[in-house]
Amino acid sequence: MDIKLTKKPTKVKIIDGFPGFGLIGTITTEFLIEHLQAEKIGSFHYEELPATVAIHNEKLVDPMGVFYNKKYNLVILHTILNSNGLEWQLAQAIMKMAKNLQATEILSLEGVSSPQVTKSEKVFFYSNKEKKKELLKKQGLIPLKESIIVGVSGALMLRTKTPLTCLFAETRSDMPDSKAASNIIKALDNYLGLKVDYKPLLKQAEKFESKFKSILKQSSLAKNEVDQKRLNYLG
Repeated sequence: MDIKLTKKPTKVKIIDGFPGFGLIGTITTEFLIEHLQAEKIGSFHYEELPATVAIHNEKLVDPMGVFYNKKYNLVILHTILNSNGLEWQLAQAIMKMAKNLQATEILSLEGVSSPQVTKSEKVFFYSNKEKKKELLKKQGLIPLKESIIVGVSGALMLRTKTPLTCLFAETRSDMPDSKAASNIIKALDNYLGLKVDYKPLLKQAEKFESKFKSILKQSSLAKNEVDQKRLNYLG
């Protein structure tokens, strides 16, 4: 597992979004890539995952891509692949890239399960730097006091020495949740000053939600077909 780059900007902030609860990270990074017109500067290279690609609107969707926005000096990691079982390898690849790019911060985007989502649509945070905690509190975000974190974010929390900020959108759905993703985008806008146009925000998020539902459906069909072929072979 490695990340190959065609450009190597320095002193960047890295935003990662992996498929998780509500697909928050995936939807949010997709929105940011389009909104900020980020250019592709690399990709994850691996042999640990199936050779899977997606086609959407006649275009190839890189299942694990790296994008860059020069204006805000942001590197955005965007993936649509299930990373279960490879969290340590992915975190190690991100930490290696962060060191090589002299990253000033890693921002991990996640959904957090909540059976009773409030009307205030909370966004929680974790940070390994005290100064960041105070800033995030002033912006109306809530410290995550009790939770279990799994996945790449959990691995980064345990291992990275780079300043790390994790944002968690409150969601009650394990299906793509565009509304919760829009709350993360608003929080990022306040934190990074991205000047997001809020009016088309939810509409855009819903478009991405529809896209990923389609991709997930096709992925599920493909997996079922492979499983059926294996059963026929074994039979």
